[in-house]
Amino acid sequence: MKEEDYPALYRSASKASADSQSAYLLMIRGQYALLFIAAVLSLWFGGDKQVYAAYAFTIAVSAVLLLYMSIMKPERDWYGARALAESIKTSTWRYMMKAEPFVDAPSIKTVRTTFRQFLKEILDANSHVRETVSKRPMNGDQITHTMDNIRRKPFLDRKAFYLRYRIQEQRNWYLGKAATNRKWFKIWIGLCIAIQSALVALALVRIYNDQLLSLWPMDPLMVLASALVGWIQIKKFNELASAYGLTAHEIGLIETSLKDVDDEAEFSEFVNEAERAFSREHTQWVARQNA
Repeated sequence: MKEEDYPALYRSASKASADSQSAYLLMIRGQYALLFIAAVLSLWFGGDKQVYAAYAFTIAVSAVLLLYMSIMKPERDWYGARALAESIKTSTWRYMMKAEPFVDAPSIKTVRTTFRQFLKEILDANSHVRETVSKRPMNGDQITHTMDNIRRKPFLDRKAFYLRYRIQEQRNWYLGKAATNRKWFKIWIGLCIAIQSALVALALVRIYNDQLLSLWPMDPLMVLASALVGWIQIKKFNELASAYGLTAHEIGLIETSLKDVDDEAEFSEFVNEAERAFSREHTQWVARQNA
């Protein structure tokens, strides 16, 4: 499934989530950068008064940014828009697979009406991100041709499609994310240990020869080490690696039970069970971010 094959509302919500995430993480990085710059400026205290002015300005900007983030809470748009997008995505797959509540009806118009009503209810339930999503309108239908074409496929074709493009694709995504988060956790931990080791070395050198350097970069390195620790905590690399790995195994177990599905009724139940598992993981992800 390509991005344009999903409802326009899904693509708007997904774009809103990605933009909000980028903005939030940019502000976090900006906060760390300002504190690091202030620590560097402090090395020249006792000299030009302009250094004090630059230091005061940097700290003031950092404080304003922190106040803005505390009041506006930009991360809420990230989490909220992602929750909206995931809800639409799971409903889309239920529609395409003829799963409850989108099973066959005497008229396809009835099913399409039910799906549109579902989208409206999902949007109403996530009204706190309505403005954020509305700023990123997308062209296209809420029920795309691809969605209807897949829905019209025979049972066995839909079953194979769901296995390949939903279950296996989702499992591969989780496995990839688990590996990526594990890799970045090791990288950031390594950098943090390297900087702290440098701080220990500088402190020991200073004990024996305080005149070796005219400026000892202890404060900037300490701020940098603290920023790295904060970044690791914000990104939750290790926690997400474990959670994604566990979810990938859970999806693998779900995949094995698909072989025993023999008719539309069993398939509807299977799809709903699988989609609930995907939704449950996302709910846990939001809870981890808010923790």
